[in-house]
Amino acid sequence: MMETQPIFRLLDVEKVYRIDRSGWARLGGAPPRRLAALDGVRLTVEPGDSVALVGESGSGKSTLLRVLLGLTEASNGRALYREDDIETLADDKRRAFQRDVAMVYQDARGSLNPRLSVLDLVGEPLRQHALCPASALHRRVVSLLERVGLPAETVHRYPSQLSGGQVRRVAIARALASEPRVIVADEAVSGLDVSTQAQLLNLLRGLQQEMGLTLLFITHDLAVASYLCRRIAVMYLGRIVETGPTREVLRQPLHPYTRALLEASPRFFQPIAETLAGEIPSPIDLPPGCRFAGRCPRAAADCRAHEPPLGPAGHDRDVACLHPLVD
Repeated sequence: MMETQPIFRLLDVEKVYRIDRSGWARLGGAPPRRLAALDGVRLTVEPGDSVALVGESGSGKSTLLRVLLGLTEASNGRALYREDDIETLADDKRRAFQRDVAMVYQDARGSLNPRLSVLDLVGEPLRQHALCPASALHRRVVSLLERVGLPAETVHRYPSQLSGGQVRRVAIARALASEPRVIVADEAVSGLDVSTQAQLLNLLRGLQQEMGLTLLFITHDLAVASYLCRRIAVMYLGRIVETGPTREVLRQPLHPYTRALLEASPRFFQPIAETLAGEIPSPIDLPPGCRFAGRCPRAAADCRAHEPPLGPAGHDRDVACLHPLVD
């Protein structure tokens, strides 16, 4: 039966960190300050969809990821998985969540215990969730490895004996072992040569389509996002500033920041556009109004006075801009 409820929903999620200045306070200095890593984030991920979350370093992508996985509690707002609060899942739903949502980490090698063989690493989720008897474990792990393009003899190797691309494939096989419904991947192809990147992207794309997986892919690479994901969400300093179908957003961006990211992407035989003017504001001392106004070539007086909410901007498009781009 086709699912109708969203996989994930973020409703005005905030994550605020306190910058401890207790020593200064004792000396009569300023009180502690707050850093809003996430500031009113709204996002919906539908079943079977593929969503790319893009933005510069420090935009809040990793913090959002931790909130979605239940590793960090939101300071405000609600993070929902199948309409249940992730932070307060009952024990049975928590176990189901841990099986249904699998993670592929950016540091794939660091996420694997170097003292365990590939057989034990990939077999761990099978044992944890009692998905196959011990007698069938070896055969099941070999099947998973073959599914991600690794030979059967890989089961006897250790992470230190694998190349970067092989380690990523083992991490994907391990994620698939729990028979998940959702794959969350954090920069899963970064730092690899382009041919290995292409192989892994084709692998993820094929698995997503073949198994009907929901995919949330965190990346800073718009080319990767355009190839792998049907939808895209662009983040800037803790807020989502534009969402929509990937092809439409990249073909005709509505937010100046999205266009700036596109223009900064290298193209064959073309010069790279000049970088954005101005400096990224400090997240602990954000200016009033739109947080992108200081770098935006289209900023007007109202941009510096009012922070734009994320709202509808045509069919299946949302943008947080008072003066969105129009051809």
